Amino acid sequence: MASILIIDDNEELRDTLVMLLEDEGYATLVAGDGASGVRIFAAARPDLVITDVLMPGADGIETIREIRSLDPDARIIAMSGGAVIGNAYYLRMAKILGAMEVLAKPFEVEELVRAVVSCLGAPRPSAPADTP
Repeated sequence: MASILIIDDNEELRDTLVMLLEDEGYATLVAGDGASGVRIFAAARPDLVITDVLMPGADGIETIREIRSLDPDARIIAMSGGAVIGNAYYLRMAKILGAMEVLAKPFEVEELVRAVVSCLGAPRPSAPADTP
């Protein structure tokens, strides 16, 4: 059974994602912020990470960079609901830093499942050569 770490500061969304992913047969781990997510990733080495991009403290961009420093082949999905600038910028940055898939909030359950299946079925990525 594949394990998925969900990192999001929104407890309601975390709970929803846990329910959806466990219904699909995945084991889940959760973290409410990027720093906790990196610690859980280091300890548990889940098969996939789904992280929000906009969070207080260590945001998703920094979280992706830290996870990539621990495991250049980590499988990561980034999600964002945007902000003043809009989520396209943040999701583009996440993709540049190594997110395999990106999801703009709100997204449909089918989009989430497709992204998870795609990431878990794909060969493990290598860290981008131009990672800052």
